[in-house]
Amino acid sequence: MTAELHSRRTVLTTGATVAGVAVGTVALAACGSSDDSKSGTAQAPIAAGTPLVALDEVPVGQAKAAKAPDGSDVIVSRTSDSAVAAFSAICTHQGCTVAPKGADLVCPCHGSVFNALTGEVKQGPANKPLPSVQVKVENGKVVTG
Repeated sequence: MTAELHSRRTVLTTGATVAGVAVGTVALAACGSSDDSKSGTAQAPIAAGTPLVALDEVPVGQAKAAKAPDGSDVIVSRTSDSAVAAFSAICTHQGCTVAPKGADLVCPCHGSVFNALTGEVKQGPANKPLPSVQVKVENGKVVTG
């Protein structure tokens, strides 16, 4: 009987260990790696002159999310009364979509924070700035340029 209990105990312990390793592996895979693998992905240029947002919809010193005609997510920032900047809304850490929050762009996945006016990293884990998108103001609208 002792050998039988020992082998059951061994089976149960081994099974629990294997299950724990499997769960840990799945959890790590869901989070992805810690490198900035998405940051090297080139984004296709957006056609020049395409309207993204009305200038008066973006408060000075803040940003607004917009959709480019190709469906990509962009962030339009108003750096002064008449000047704007734009960035890809794709976090350079692992490719989640950042969202404007006051003067910051915040990644909901891993907590990276970017400066809404420059696209520069304020807080990691991202370590590369958001890629810029060429824009200009025409007739009260922010358009690709």
